[in-house]
Amino acid sequence: MALYHFCVKQIKRSAGQSAIAAAAYRAGEKLYSDYYGEYSDYTRKGGVIYSEIILPPHAPPEYRDRETLWNAVEHAERHKKAQLAYSFDIALQNELTMEENIDLARKFVQRNFVDKGMIADLAIHQPDKGDGGIPNPHFHVLTTMRPINPDGTWGQKQKREYLVDENGDPVLDSSGKPRFNAVATTDWHCPETLEAWRKAWCEMVNGALERKGLNVRIDHRSYERQGINLIPTIHEGPTARQMEAKGVKTDKGELNRWIKATNLLIHDVTKKIKSLFSWLSEVREELSKPQTPNLVDLLTDYYVKRSSGAYSQKGKVGNLKKMTEVINYLRDNDLLTVEELESRLSALDASFESLKDSMKAKSKRMEQLRELIRSAEIYYRLKPIHNELDGIKWKKQREKFKSNHDSELRQFYAVRRVLREELGDKPINVKAWQRECNDLKTEYAGLREQYKPLKEDLAKLRQVQYQVSRVINDREPKQQTQYKGVIER
Repeated sequence: MALYHFCVKQIKRSAGQSAIAAAAYRAGEKLYSDYYGEYSDYTRKGGVIYSEIILPPHAPPEYRDRETLWNAVEHAERHKKAQLAYSFDIALQNELTMEENIDLARKFVQRNFVDKGMIADLAIHQPDKGDGGIPNPHFHVLTTMRPINPDGTWGQKQKREYLVDENGDPVLDSSGKPRFNAVATTDWHCPETLEAWRKAWCEMVNGALERKGLNVRIDHRSYERQGINLIPTIHEGPTARQMEAKGVKTDKGELNRWIKATNLLIHDVTKKIKSLFSWLSEVREELSKPQTPNLVDLLTDYYVKRSSGAYSQKGKVGNLKKMTEVINYLRDNDLLTVEELESRLSALDASFESLKDSMKAKSKRMEQLRELIRSAEIYYRLKPIHNELDGIKWKKQREKFKSNHDSELRQFYAVRRVLREELGDKPINVKAWQRECNDLKTEYAGLREQYKPLKEDLAKLRQVQYQVSRVINDREPKQQTQYKGVIER
């Protein structure tokens, strides 16, 4: 089944990240960082089947060397919290061969990034699926954030536009300095550009699938924008996938299983509700005409005629029993007219939408809580290492300690940033998060149980639909013409 995944992030020093480390990981190489004075070695990483640096015509040719390129980027960015690169993670398609996927990825990168002035570092990954699971081919792209000047030097991300008054004189701030607006030199950061990239990849993939004569397609729009009433699954990541492949259940895996089961239920109920509304619309138009009998009259007339034509007493009794069951259901639920039946379906639909929204909100909150709990556990586990680093005063000893604990420190800085962004000045409270998560699980399970009576009601309403269609089919030809839409159903 074709799938769409297109994720864009920034590589930032403020998050403890390094452009050299990011490039080494994606390409599966060992690279030296002049900025940090250390190596990032990912030569043992598997699954990297292709990598390439693609340059615009005016870029220095020495930037085809990965270490040279990203050290130059690190050198150009002076600020300790600088944004270094854009990082793209994009899914490839199992319906295409790897050669076709690589060609598609290269063309996309060339047209959308390199032709616009970016330098792009492309890496194709195909992790080994020795467990027999579904293959997960994808590609990573690291792109520069600064434009390249015609002479091959780095350009500016922003430029200043100074403000002037109606007389053309500079507008000054409180300290007497000219005021200005910072204006981006490219549109690479704009939401509209991201939307254009996402759409362009979708169109390229769908074109390739169409050329192969395949009837599957992908869509860059969210479920909500597509008008699809489904809950999106969450991204599990390689660690969770590896644990699941080994038979170890994870919180993310459990949540995705809940979401998939709920989506199946949502799809089934939505399909039935749409079918009933379509049928009701047709029946309502016909039954609203003058002298049109109500539902009970239609069913009574049909079953009386059917019983009178039965050959045996058993057949007559069976027909009357069916008529009694259906009419009793209608009367017990005050569904004696098409309008009342439609009103009942509208109420069920509103209840269904409310349940779906509530389940979405609880699923999202459970995901947030699990991420906070995971970050807190990592934070407390790695904080002693960070504290030990702060206690080292000698530069060489400090650098050696940082080198020996590079991955732990990077992970610590990353989760500390997550916790600060989520909590602000609030304290870490893992027990409270766990209690809230458990309460949400219970509430979520209770909401799923509410779907059962809804499905039972829909089944009975479908029975009414079927019986009314049988009634209309037994009418005179002139009357059948009035109910043509219902008969064809």
